[in-house]
Amino acid sequence: QVRLVESGGGLVQAGGSLRLSCAASGLTFSNYDMGWFRQAPGKEREFVVTINRRSGTSISYADSVKRRFTISRNNNKNTVYLQMNMLKPEDTAIYYCAARSGSGDYTPYKYDYWGQGTQVTVSP
Repeated sequence: QVRLVESGGGLVQAGGSLRLSCAASGLTFSNYDMGWFRQAPGKEREFVVTINRRSGTSISYADSVKRRFTISRNNNKNTVYLQMNMLKPEDTAIYYCAARSGSGDYTPYKYDYWGQGTQVTVSP
């Protein structure tokens, strides 16, 4: 059974930082691209960032988070991280990690497995 478990969310003031983690089990972690998505109230789930399988050297960010967010992965620990700096109120959302064995664009339906999400709230 595949499980993705996010942690690290919370309440932070604008300009602050948070580090999210996503621990994976039940799959060969290094064989999967890992992504972070987010969903704000009343909005669709949107792509944040993805990192490629194995080497983790190919990374794509949404324009809204470039130069503020950093994704990384540790294949030995089956964990992907999202370092979020210079947070803004508009970053408030539930953040989900996701895994995919395929390829293509970064729409949610391209990802096979999802975590339950962790809430990030950024106050003004």
